[in-house]
Amino acid sequence: MATIADTGFVVAVALITEDAHQACVAVYKRQGIIYLPQTTLAEVMYLLTREAGNTVAAHFILTLSATKYRIEPLLNEDIQRSGEIVQQYADSRVDFVDATVIAVAERRNITEVLTLDNRDFRIVRPKHCKYFTILPENQS
Repeated sequence: MATIADTGFVVAVALITEDAHQACVAVYKRQGIIYLPQTTLAEVMYLLTREAGNTVAAHFILTLSATKYRIEPLLNEDIQRSGEIVQQYADSRVDFVDATVIAVAERRNITEVLTLDNRDFRIVRPKHCKYFTILPENQS
């Protein structure tokens, strides 16, 4: 079964210094294809560069094709749906990148989200299922 990843999960897998590194690596190893919306990739690259420098960020992008991640381009319908999600959850911390993860998950009928951002993804009620399964469990 395919899953979809949010920024924090990908960064935690990539950086051994992250608190959730071991939990995220364990989840990563059990997955098949992990979709990574292009917006998430941009945010991952920014954070890797900020936290670990250009060398680590370059290594990540140069080895990306050998990982379980599959970059998912956004369609016009994803962008439209993302705007609807941001508007619907305007009183929460659901931002555009989170909304694109949700929109792509809906389009691809994915119910498992790999994220450390439990609060935002737990409050959202996706169109294609009652709720998302969040992995790894018990992360803030």
